[in-house]
Amino acid sequence: MSGYRRFCDGMSRRDMLRVGTAGLFGSSISLPHLLAAQAHASTATGSASAKSLIVVFLEGGLSTIDTWDMKPDAPAEFRGEFNPISTSVPGVQICEHLPRLAQQMDKFALVRSFGHSDSGHGSADHFMLTGYRPLSGFNASLKPNNQKPAYGAVLSRQLGPAGSVPPYVCLPQLHRSGGSSYLGTAHSPFVIAADPNSPQFEVPDLMPPLEVAPSRLESRQQVLQAVNRFAHKIEVQANRDANAFDTFQENAFNLMTSQATKHAFDINREPDSLRDEYGRHSLGQSCLMARRLVEAGVRCVMVDHINWDTHFHNFRILKDDLLPKLDSAISSLFRDLHYRGMLDSTLVLVTGEFGRTPKINKEAGRDHWGPSTTIAIGGGGVQGGTIVGASDEHAAKPATAPFEPADLAATLYHSFGIDPNTEFLTAEGRPIPLVPGEGRVMRELF
Repeated sequence: MSGYRRFCDGMSRRDMLRVGTAGLFGSSISLPHLLAAQAHASTATGSASAKSLIVVFLEGGLSTIDTWDMKPDAPAEFRGEFNPISTSVPGVQICEHLPRLAQQMDKFALVRSFGHSDSGHGSADHFMLTGYRPLSGFNASLKPNNQKPAYGAVLSRQLGPAGSVPPYVCLPQLHRSGGSSYLGTAHSPFVIAADPNSPQFEVPDLMPPLEVAPSRLESRQQVLQAVNRFAHKIEVQANRDANAFDTFQENAFNLMTSQATKHAFDINREPDSLRDEYGRHSLGQSCLMARRLVEAGVRCVMVDHINWDTHFHNFRILKDDLLPKLDSAISSLFRDLHYRGMLDSTLVLVTGEFGRTPKINKEAGRDHWGPSTTIAIGGGGVQGGTIVGASDEHAAKPATAPFEPADLAATLYHSFGIDPNTEFLTAEGRPIPLVPGEGRVMRELF
């Protein structure tokens, strides 16, 4: 199975999921502390179509020349083994092994003139998930490794929580570049750290077991102990009044005993037919959980799926394992969001850290390739069925005006009504632009 392969850098990307393990709010933070800090979150200005963001990150690097941007007229050593098929949008074709996604093409766009200069795991992840190229001293092995905040942390900071659910959630694990950086632990993601596809799936540190009603709890103190069992030290701001922490403990208790919160994380409430449609695998059930969470008010859900690092047997692995899962999960997500009237307010981004080499290697695989890739993006005001730009005849580089991660960051924030020119202050008071200066909104999407 792909989840048990190693990336070429030698790091194991095995899921390492223990069902029922503790959810994490950063390295050392309690739920009351998180709620306290989030109470000070700023709000976005201006009009916005998007209210929530779902990032489906295909860790390892999707071969977009074999999926979103096929080159059927190229020589065999470039075009590969797959054939293109027509989609619901006249004139647009994608891979034959994505038939269900082909029928949902009218709900999302493809940016085919996308690329960047980083072809390394870790650093390219950070580039794609923050809009910033890592600087000297970047340590890809840290978890999180962020020098700049991930998209979900920014949305948490700018929009704040909506309802009782955390504003930023990662599943089924924390991506190494999914952290909050200088925005602080208040805007770190809540990490489910369990596979929604497991029959025993639960989120014990967010709430009491789903089968236990709040009325059956022996005492409120019992729940408060559960809230803090994964954090032993809590830093309370010196200027906070003596009753403030108790207030946030009360909010934490309310979160854990909230029926709305319990329902949001209870994937078993979904009908079997819909769970089957998404696919009975980690990617499918994680996407279904993402839809449930944004429906409950989560600002950003990041789904981290592995392992797309197809240096060997690229076509067999894509055909037999990875693409069927991608097809069922993402097609169902777009269809489901549209059916529920949520697509206009939910921006969905599907990407990896880079593409794969245009030329097939001697192991029937494709290697890392930052200069050209394709991102899929839909909802949140994006015009479905749009094709932005084009790559050259071998998908080696953009053939039209290129876009890169800084442009993606500007576009995402623009969709939420957040000015890409916003500046944040570090703890030392140093101003840092939300988006690098070269970033521009990809207005062709709208």
